[in-house]
Amino acid sequence: MPEMHFIIRWPDGTAQACYSPSLVVKEFLAQGTIYPVAVFLERSRSALTIASERVEAKYGRGCSRAMSQLAQIEAAACAFSNVAGACVTVEAIEE
Repeated sequence: MPEMHFIIRWPDGTAQACYSPSLVVKEFLAQGTIYPVAVFLERSRSALTIASERVEAKYGRGCSRAMSQLAQIEAAACAFSNVAGACVTVEAIEE
C-alpha cells in the first residue's frame, strides 16, 4: 500500500509530521487548507480509520501505526478544544 505523510501546524505554531498507510487522507484533507480544530479532528479520524481498515482488508489486521497517529492527533487537539477560533493548517501532503 502506498503510504504518505502530511505536515500540520497546530494553533500554537507547533508543526507535526503525521503518517498514513493509505492515500485516502487526500480525500479528507487538502494541502494549504486551514481547518477548525474540531473539523480537522473529525476528518483525520475518518481518514485514518479508513486507512487502517484498508490495511486490514489487505493484510488481515488493522494498522496500529495509523491508530497510534490518530491517538496522537486526538491528544494534541485536546489542548485546543476550548480555544475559540483555534485552527489547524495542513502545510504539506507528501506521497
